[in-house]
Amino acid sequence: MLSLILRRLVHCTILFLTSVVLTYALASTALDPRAYFEGRQPPPPARVVDAELARLGMDDRAPLPERFAHWAGRALHGDLGLTIDGESVNAEFGRRVGVSVRLLLIGTVVGTAVGVLAGMWGAIRHGRPGDRILTVFSFAVLCVPTFVLALLLKTGALAVNRAAGSQVVLYTGEHTPGLQGDWTVQLRDTAAHLLLPAICVALPAIASYSRYQRAATLDVLGADHLRTARAKGLTPGRALLRHGLRISLVPVSVFFAYGMLTLFTGAVFTEAVFGWPGMGSWLVDSVQKGDVNSVVAVNIFAAAVVLLAGLLADVLHALLDPRIRQP
Repeated sequence: MLSLILRRLVHCTILFLTSVVLTYALASTALDPRAYFEGRQPPPPARVVDAELARLGMDDRAPLPERFAHWAGRALHGDLGLTIDGESVNAEFGRRVGVSVRLLLIGTVVGTAVGVLAGMWGAIRHGRPGDRILTVFSFAVLCVPTFVLALLLKTGALAVNRAAGSQVVLYTGEHTPGLQGDWTVQLRDTAAHLLLPAICVALPAIASYSRYQRAATLDVLGADHLRTARAKGLTPGRALLRHGLRISLVPVSVFFAYGMLTLFTGAVFTEAVFGWPGMGSWLVDSVQKGDVNSVVAVNIFAAAVVLLAGLLADVLHALLDPRIRQP
């Protein structure tokens, strides 16, 4: 197991560095930070724009390898540079990373757990009304883009608040500005603001994981050893839990790494719709401004999350299937 983890860590490191290089090259060539300054009223002199871009490390007149070498030299020492507004990227990263991690963690745990359980439940009740309802729900959620789902949830919250005549459902921001009280009051307020964004991130995960787990469980239920267990008197559910659960979880463990990328993409739109100051909304703002350094910083976070999810998926796969542990 240790050798497997070490090999995966080497692969993840290579992929991470490749992702950083490609992202910096793409962001530097596709984004136009000069237009951000030239679009101000009144427009600043050209020499002022050149000096500011050089200070920020986004001088488009310098060769791309030279700019990347300068940025990478500072990044190796823990300095991700300055944003296009002259603030520290590290400071902005520190303010926003906790917001996104909290949202992604809850969405991942809830979406994976509920989706796997729902998929198993649907497979055991194959063809029954409950299974059909779950199928319709899953396909309905998967057919709706994440930003549309977020807008629907926000519209529903507005309708509930209008009907109740008060702010029953909190749907904007991470917390209530200016709220006074002890830590319990702050915690309840944060949890209330987290409810709708977490649901928006978790619902697509529940829908996708339930379909994969249902298909994997149906395959296992048709296996010879489970038919033998059922012939000995075990119910389908008990037979699955005792003799087939481990096997049915193998395909889902592989899908976990790819599902994390989908979750992160959904979180970008979710944060933008619900006004959460996380990495997703920072990415949208940075692309609009042409902020190269901030876009690369967000990619570093996204690459780390996806690769760590892939590493975790490989470890889970090895635990579920001993054949993977062989060198």
